[in-house]
Amino acid sequence: MSARCKHLSAVVTVTPSAAGCQECLAIGSPWVHLRLCRSCGHVGCCDSSPMRHASAHFRQTGHPIIEGYDPPEGWGWCYVDAQEVQLPDQTPQRGPIPRFV
Repeated sequence: MSARCKHLSAVVTVTPSAAGCQECLAIGSPWVHLRLCRSCGHVGCCDSSPMRHASAHFRQTGHPIIEGYDPPEGWGWCYVDAQEVQLPDQTPQRGPIPRFV
């Protein structure tokens, strides 16, 4: 059995930063799925997307936990421990999310 994630204290209630991957929207790049940073609300694209902005956000900020956000899926992932985590709540969408792929 894997050790329990010790980064859940970083999870806070956040407001999503954009109605899609904020960097992809700015440059016109497509994404596959969205990930929401549960430390600051940054919306980035998943690692199956061409630009991988969510994991780039983690590397830049160290914010450890994301939420599956496209559509809101309710699961969490800790980049530091490389494991799925149980989130205390689910972040609501701020309106429809545009699809690119």
